[in-house]
Amino acid sequence: MAENTKSKTAGASKRGAKTTRRQNAEKGFTASATLAANLQIVLVDLIELSLQGKQAHWNVVGRNFRDTHRQLDEIIDAARTFSDTVAERMRALHAVPDGRTDTIVETTSLPAFPAGEVSTTDTIDLITARLDGVVGTIREVHDAVDDEDPTSADILHAVIESLEQFAWMVSAENRSPAGR
Repeated sequence: MAENTKSKTAGASKRGAKTTRRQNAEKGFTASATLAANLQIVLVDLIELSLQGKQAHWNVVGRNFRDTHRQLDEIIDAARTFSDTVAERMRALHAVPDGRTDTIVETTSLPAFPAGEVSTTDTIDLITARLDGVVGTIREVHDAVDDEDPTSADILHAVIESLEQFAWMVSAENRSPAGR
């Protein structure tokens, strides 16, 4: 029995993470460089979404200000929660997330948010475009993530679902009924 257990342990260590004592001999699934890079891309856009959401929140003016202001807070909170979830997933896979400002500026796919006051109508269009942009980023990397780690893909599914719902709700503010 001990011999059988020993051979299973030896086989598992060949497949698992190669670690040093400094890494506290962490074990488990280790993200490939591609998986880590794909999750990093998502992380960056989620952080940027939260920052741009805050910029919009502080500077939105006009009709329906209060509702837009509050809805931006919901988006910001969700983006922050999602970015934390993605970063912690990366750490669980022995990857190192990078949320430094220089990294965000250099690698985000989102366009810059305008400076100064922005009307509620323009803010709604700008934030909807940012939500769609982050969803687009996630959809671009999704299949590669799913091929390597379905658990990380499940996290991305939840993010997509939520951000698409926000995009629908925010964009509805500027829409007219279809056919009118």
